[in-house]
Amino acid sequence: MVQFGISAAAANFAFALPSLGWAASNANRKQRLVFVFSPNGVIPKHFWPDEEKDGKKTEELGELKRILKPLEPFRNQLMTVNGIDNKIKGDGDGHMRGIGCLLTGVELFPGDIQGGSDTPAGWSMGISLDQHLKNKLQADPTTQTRFGSLEFGVMVPERADTWTRWSYAGPNQPVTPISDPYQMFNKLYGQTKNRKLLASVLDDLSDDFRKLESMASAEDRHMLQQHVEMVRNVERELKSELSHAENESNVGHAVPDLPPNVREDNDNMPQISRMQTELLVNSLAADFTRVATVQITNSVGNARMRWLDIDEGHHAISHEPDNNEKAYENLIRINTWYCEQIAHLAKRLSETPEPGGDGSLLDNTTIVWTNELGKGNSHTRDDIPFVMVGGGLGFKMGRALSYPSVPHNRLLLSITEAMGYPEKTFGNPDFCGDGALTGLV
Repeated sequence: MVQFGISAAAANFAFALPSLGWAASNANRKQRLVFVFSPNGVIPKHFWPDEEKDGKKTEELGELKRILKPLEPFRNQLMTVNGIDNKIKGDGDGHMRGIGCLLTGVELFPGDIQGGSDTPAGWSMGISLDQHLKNKLQADPTTQTRFGSLEFGVMVPERADTWTRWSYAGPNQPVTPISDPYQMFNKLYGQTKNRKLLASVLDDLSDDFRKLESMASAEDRHMLQQHVEMVRNVERELKSELSHAENESNVGHAVPDLPPNVREDNDNMPQISRMQTELLVNSLAADFTRVATVQITNSVGNARMRWLDIDEGHHAISHEPDNNEKAYENLIRINTWYCEQIAHLAKRLSETPEPGGDGSLLDNTTIVWTNELGKGNSHTRDDIPFVMVGGGLGFKMGRALSYPSVPHNRLLLSITEAMGYPEKTFGNPDFCGDGALTGLV
């Protein structure tokens, strides 16, 4: 906005105007964002690209290390972001603050969930970025979708605690991921007839309440009016959802076929991951949502990757010292498998044409793959892994960026700004002072 000679504060406002800034540049473009979580840190030496070439610091992506090798086909749409630290302190152990503060950027409430040797803690004190963006998109009729956001899981434990949740609708409001592909399928495709029936019943109910209102006392009328308003709100939401569903059914969207009788079992984890990926890609193609999260297991996740001939649990291995050569090698292979899931998602997005537009879904979607720890056996939350794939955010890709130990809140600010919703702070404002990161675009 420099060319208009206006201040930074005015520029932030101008970005939101339909004829200027983000709104103008993205007016006819669907931007999509998928956050993917995998646990227990990485092996930095075999993860991060080299920062120097011929003795000089470079942003050139260069040769990908072992863990990121599966993303080689997408190197031109790939960005690694190093030097991003989760600086949130307070209650909870490293794993709890790692996952609970990852997308919220704010502390955990005091609570009674005890982990490690640190103080016990509860849920996060703030909304997560995915839900923040969902609310922004749903507030605008031109960007509303049927679900607003979708929360996928892969072998997330049934228990609910700080280690198993990273998405938050608000303070103390964890969002439960759906780990059962059949349950997710039913949410996406199996309830339309029931909802049509419910919408019809609610319509009749509103008429009945209006008749009762004329017969009731003043005190009872007040109670009836509250019920009428509640029913109307539910009815409006249902009719909006059904309208979206009807529009989506007219775009030739194919309902995905799922293999039958796949149990939520450790050894079925690879197949469940692929099933959830298919449902996610189909959901984005049908414009069911433009924001999604995929949570693979959980913080301190202890999957036993027997399909890699690894019998020990992931979390247990992640605590082994670096000089344990077998554990070290297994951790590289485990993290490579996680990367393969990202690569498969990117592949499916890249081979799915953008409905009604140019290019592929990947050209208009950014996958943000991250972790609650930088390295498992040190429990550090410095150098949190952030790997981005795809063109949804409009960042300049094909690079390996390195920052000087900056709070991850600033990266969260960069993401919400790139989605068209610039904010001065997100999460704890103490870690937002320098604003969104420079150098991403």
